[in-house]
Amino acid sequence: MTAELVRGQNHALPQTRLEIRVSAGSPVVAGATLGDERGAVRGEEWVAHPGSPRLPGLEVSRQAAADHRLAVDLDALPEEVHRVTVLLALPTGAGRPVRFGAVAAPFVAVTGLDGTEIATFTLTGLDTETAVSALELYRRQGAWKVRAVGQGYAGGLAGMLADQGVVRAVEVAASIQEAVAAGLARAVTPPPRAPEPDRARNPATPAGSTAAGDGMPPAPVPPPQPPGDPAPVPPGVTPGGPIDYAHPRRQTTAPPPPPPTAPPAAPGQPAQPVAGDATGWSMDERLYNQIWGMFEDLARAVAAYRSAVDFAESRMDQELDRTLSDPRSRIGGASDRAREEARAKRDELTGRAREALDRDLAQLAAESAVVEPALPAAYAAWDNPVWHGYRVPMEIPMAMRIGDLHLPEDAGLRVPLLVRLPLERGIWLDSGRTASEAAAETSGDQLRRLAMETAVALATRLLAVYPADEFSVHVIDPAGSAAGALAPLVASGVLAGPPAAGAEGVSTVLAGLTRRVDLVQMAVRARASDALPPDLDTGEQLLIVNDFPHGFDDRAVTQLRYLADEGPAVGVHLLMVADREDARAYGPVLDPLWRSLLRITPVADDHLADPWVGHAWTYEPLRAPRGSRVLEQVLALVAAARRGGAH
Repeated sequence: MTAELVRGQNHALPQTRLEIRVSAGSPVVAGATLGDERGAVRGEEWVAHPGSPRLPGLEVSRQAAADHRLAVDLDALPEEVHRVTVLLALPTGAGRPVRFGAVAAPFVAVTGLDGTEIATFTLTGLDTETAVSALELYRRQGAWKVRAVGQGYAGGLAGMLADQGVVRAVEVAASIQEAVAAGLARAVTPPPRAPEPDRARNPATPAGSTAAGDGMPPAPVPPPQPPGDPAPVPPGVTPGGPIDYAHPRRQTTAPPPPPPTAPPAAPGQPAQPVAGDATGWSMDERLYNQIWGMFEDLARAVAAYRSAVDFAESRMDQELDRTLSDPRSRIGGASDRAREEARAKRDELTGRAREALDRDLAQLAAESAVVEPALPAAYAAWDNPVWHGYRVPMEIPMAMRIGDLHLPEDAGLRVPLLVRLPLERGIWLDSGRTASEAAAETSGDQLRRLAMETAVALATRLLAVYPADEFSVHVIDPAGSAAGALAPLVASGVLAGPPAAGAEGVSTVLAGLTRRVDLVQMAVRARASDALPPDLDTGEQLLIVNDFPHGFDDRAVTQLRYLADEGPAVGVHLLMVADREDARAYGPVLDPLWRSLLRITPVADDHLADPWVGHAWTYEPLRAPRGSRVLEQVLALVAAARRGGAH
């Protein structure tokens, strides 16, 4: 089954001898770089291009063409290589396209030597770029995977090579274009096969088995392909619109040294987990990618287990049907023996599947135990010691933690739920009692209190991860019912103004934020940001709304919908604490509002589903430990930084 990747998605590679096939609407230059465990290219000798097409385990085309086949033997690569990045660039010269946006979107496929496609990726969304990192093959815990990258560079080959740490990037880029212009003969043959005794095998994946994740022990039961096997996410199906996976502040220099590596694992044993053991140009990015990898590993391991259990149950039912359909088996104890044998086979299969799952869960738990203490404040839970040394940051992180996810097979194994920053959609904290069983067992007043406490914790985290004076929080509390929960924000003085109460207060706050959205949109369209009024706060804005729709008239509801739709693109975000039943009088008018927001709950609820295997993940909100004053301490530091910046 071919995996159709989107930007940022990865896929396990089942073999090490591969072809990478490139199809483009016009001639392009295809090359590749080798990267070490930091992702850095150590020198020109680690760049394969038309002027130097062969490297150990890798060969690329000798000239620009509309179609390419790159040959890769991962086992033949130097031991210190941990990443292979496939590069595409437009050739220079008169009459050539000057940007990828003017040509058809390139298509890249990773195949076996027999042409069977393993993963594909279409590089859409390119515009002024003249070079692009198409995809990368990378090694994680002994297993190789492919990741769709699609990172374009308007600076061309030189900018792309400099981004990977090549010292003489300009000269190397020039030599590549010269080789293309020289029109060297095109010839591509697979690299020599490594001698069989020297071929390394993933110690976590014995012969004849399939790995459930990145270096995870394989399941011994070979069930049929489950219908819910990890599936690609086509563009546009993610609620809330498309997501840009490009790092907003990708560096153009070599990344810092990687974290210390773990001691080598014993033969036949999985590698010891290491925090930051993923690709990325900063420790935060490596941790982000590692957490995402843990999520994928857990999803696939549980999917394999559930598929094996379903297969065992189906096999038992088929055997029993065959037995009972024979009248002779109904005489004597034959039918009883057949039932016992079928159930014994079922129990054996499910038991072996559970053993494999337990091994996977144990390794993921070990990885989580290493990763959690190493997380930065933006990714860390409130009980993490990193908050004791918190300082207001100088720039925003790439993501922020808003809760934890877990599956019923192991409720103790939690994976952080990270959302990218700046926020791409608003958040709805559902305070309704019909949301889940846990909500139904909680009184209405307690549920609303927990919802506001969760909202305050999220607002505090947003204030903490942004630089001083680059994030403002507004509050609408029409009836003043959330005064107790809002006390930490009010007492610290970090709010943009007192919580708005009554219909007049609601109208004033909504009018001010609507005006900001209008002005910023007009300035962006006219490319006249310097024409914005001097009193306009251009930083990110968060609006906390409590007790919706109390205090909202039709005009206020229309403004709220406008902020939900248009606000995120210009830095205005919603955090609504509401029970949908309270707004049922509006009928379907508000349906687009609810769908535009990311719904989370103040109590545990299994309402979040991943689009790969269809698991219903249980979401757990983040709250400070009972009796802890970590929120107040963080808010005090944020307030002090703002006062210091104002002088």
